[in-house]
Amino acid sequence: MGIEELEPRFVREGKSKRIYIKNGELILEFKDEITAGDGARRDPVPGKGVVNAAISAHFFRVLEEAGIRTHFRGYDGCRRLFVERLEMIPLEVIVRNYAYGSLLRRMPLLRRMQRLDPPIFELHYKDDSLHDPLVTEDDVLRAGLLTAEELSLIRRLALRVNEALSEHLRAHGLTLVDMKLEFGRGAGGEIVLGDEITGDTMRILDESGRHLDKEVYRRGGTPQQLLEAYLELARRLGVEVGRGELCC
Repeated sequence: MGIEELEPRFVREGKSKRIYIKNGELILEFKDEITAGDGARRDPVPGKGVVNAAISAHFFRVLEEAGIRTHFRGYDGCRRLFVERLEMIPLEVIVRNYAYGSLLRRMPLLRRMQRLDPPIFELHYKDDSLHDPLVTEDDVLRAGLLTAEELSLIRRLALRVNEALSEHLRAHGLTLVDMKLEFGRGAGGEIVLGDEITGDTMRILDESGRHLDKEVYRRGGTPQQLLEAYLELARRLGVEVGRGELCC
């Protein structure tokens, strides 16, 4: 019988989260910090971690109710999610519903906010030093990052996630422009949706075209303006954000 851990053990820290482990379960702790340009710009945002944890828990529950397996196991009501331990695949999966951002730079024949039907499915190799380059499906297969079966499954899952969240946001008067997803392998080798789903990883517009996502900061907005956008997203979704000393 193993010794039960009383306190979470620190594993590593990323741009938006700290990762801990306790008794074999991973804990994602959302940070009060924002970055852009692969970390070239960085600012503290007091309160952001609490808001993003609540939003991510909300979206994971929506997906679980839609029958999509995720790594989500629980939420502490503040800034921590409890998740299944996965072997993460070093790919960012982008699903685009409208032409925006880097897509317009590499394909200028498209108009800004042109509807993409069916949505575009992209793969990017996850490496900040290379600026997460766009890669082809053949690249991924030849590099051995995925099998053909895994790639096909990830495509299907990503499009299902996109459909479920697009419908959910549409019901609240919001538009999902595009989103970034990350997948990993569970203990049995099964493909599972991991990481987070927040305004850091999506572009979401309200009826007026206002961004309720990280684009606020990318365009030069202040940390406070970003926090206000995230709080508005939570309000529109009916998400209760953690409060009190334990969430500070």
